Amino acid sequence: MSERAAPFHCPYCGDEDLRPNEQGHGAWECAACSRAFQLKFLGLLAPGTSGNTPGGKEI
Repeated sequence: MSERAAPFHCPYCGDEDLRPNEQGHGAWECAACSRAFQLKFLGLLAPGTSGNTPGGKEI
């Protein structure tokens, strides 16, 4: 596994000019729209729990 996963584009404007931010691990800043954001890994989903349908059941 790699130490740091880098985003490919800004989630706000879509530009690719991103730089690590001083806030710490997972923080990035976009030079195009002057926004800063942070990425966080939440965990793995259990098989069959995609969240697309309420209750996890097919209709």
